[in-house]
Amino acid sequence: MSKNITPYKNSDLGKKEQVTKMFDTISKEYDGLNRVISFGIDQKWRKKVVKLVDEISPKTILDIATGTGDLAIMFAESINQAKITGLDISEGMLNVGKQKVAQKNLTERIDLIIGDSEKLPFNDNSFDAISVSFGVRNFESLETGLSEILRVLKPQGKFVILETSVPTKFPFKQGYQFHSNILLPLIGKLFSRDKKAYGYLSESAANFPYGEQLNNILRKVGFIDVKDHPQTFGVATIYTSSKQ
Repeated sequence: MSKNITPYKNSDLGKKEQVTKMFDTISKEYDGLNRVISFGIDQKWRKKVVKLVDEISPKTILDIATGTGDLAIMFAESINQAKITGLDISEGMLNVGKQKVAQKNLTERIDLIIGDSEKLPFNDNSFDAISVSFGVRNFESLETGLSEILRVLKPQGKFVILETSVPTKFPFKQGYQFHSNILLPLIGKLFSRDKKAYGYLSESAANFPYGEQLNNILRKVGFIDVKDHPQTFGVATIYTSSKQ
């Protein structure tokens, strides 16, 4: 990231603690506002992630920064043979996710646990596939988090990231700037319990490395077969990679 973006600029807390506090605060409103802000397109992107992961017929999947469990639930509903573990630093988000998992009768297929993405509580080579959707930009140390993911991914396993990116072509670049700089913070101020949260989400997205920049970081950490797949005119990107 070009500069250190945190939710609360005058806080004495580190980024990790600030992100935890932020997501705990907005956990109950997150799903609803997220659908409004993304116009529901985020679910379409997640379905593409599921399809990419399903290509290797995984038996074990780890969804990091699982939040309220949307992607973990999609995995369980689409990949019948897989056992899914969802990990998140926010207890508030996980509590919402556990309710959703229970409502869908998926508690035997999905474990939602609290944990730190930069200190994963798993043995080396534990998972066939690992995903992170809209979460890597919240890592306090990006390379540390990615190195931990590489450690717990099995050889020949698949790692998939879904993250926001910045369109470069007119008029999508201008539309993205309006959405992220004006609309997103405005919706947050009007409807969120945490007035700064959606400003942070916008600012962190705009300053996070994307495309070939993130590809090169993945390669530096040790991932192979690194590819990026821009989505919806470049407002998001899916990254796929593997482990030797």
